[in-house]
Amino acid sequence: MIEVLETGLSTTVQDTGRYGHYHIGMPPAGAMDQYAHKVANYLVGNGEDAATLEMTYAGPDLEFTEDAVVSVTGADMSPKLNSEPVDAWSAFRVEGGDTLSFEFATEGVRTYLAVAGGIDVPEVMESRSTYTLIGIGGHEGRELEEGDRLPIGDAAGGSELVGSEIDDEYVPDYAGNDTIRVVMGLCDYRLTDEGRDRFLGTEWTVSDEADRVGYRLEGEDIESMFEERDQPFGAGPDPTNVVDLGYPVGSIQMAGQPIVLMRDAVTGGGYATVGTVVSTDRGMLAQVRTHRDITFEPVDVEEALAARTEQDRKLEAVRTALPE
Repeated sequence: MIEVLETGLSTTVQDTGRYGHYHIGMPPAGAMDQYAHKVANYLVGNGEDAATLEMTYAGPDLEFTEDAVVSVTGADMSPKLNSEPVDAWSAFRVEGGDTLSFEFATEGVRTYLAVAGGIDVPEVMESRSTYTLIGIGGHEGRELEEGDRLPIGDAAGGSELVGSEIDDEYVPDYAGNDTIRVVMGLCDYRLTDEGRDRFLGTEWTVSDEADRVGYRLEGEDIESMFEERDQPFGAGPDPTNVVDLGYPVGSIQMAGQPIVLMRDAVTGGGYATVGTVVSTDRGMLAQVRTHRDITFEPVDVEEALAARTEQDRKLEAVRTALPE
């Protein structure tokens, strides 16, 4: 069992996500940085879909009531075990009565804590991920609070992994994640040629409203990027409005300012979506701190798939390098 002594800023239970329900308006939720989440699980001998704790900017203080093997990945929150520093991106042992604590993140935004056996909360719609907007999954469908107690699943292994660590080449550079690759579409036809160039050439600033639902960006006036037209029946009067369509996860909605729709976002609506952030870069975007600038780099579908293949190769290299 893990007991929450102090909450941190925003901590939720997440796995790889809740799939197969997008058509009824249910987004996937799940870890914002899938790479860090999966590596944390590999380090303690879990399958990649085991539930972890996702911590945002500042992590909680946690007391373990039983022995366990754990790992910490993602943003650097300077983890400490009984006030002594421990290494991130490695597996280490905790004993019953130990306290694991975290400081404010220095690089990146989100940190992941995996425990051998996983966080054993009930599944809702085949997932343990928390979706706070409607209060399902995770621990009571919400962010963790002081006094919460989280069960740990039965661990098939983990002890043999204590002391294992990830080679530096597989640790992401969260300080250098300011170029985000995007496949243009579905509605980039609504942009003028000049507007498209301006959209891609602008340094967009991550707003302090960026969260699990969407990353709101600040910068250029977007309405002037759009073609003038008589709006069709069913679309709103604003030039950024279209007749309702589905929103892919990672799509860039033009609603006053661009918003990159993240893992807790609505699944459809009436704003033009002019591009979609490739799957590998959504995790990196989720680690971009507020008030930092990003730019979008256009790629085609083949390049996006190649990026996914390369990330899968890295994950497999990490997994196979760890002791059996």
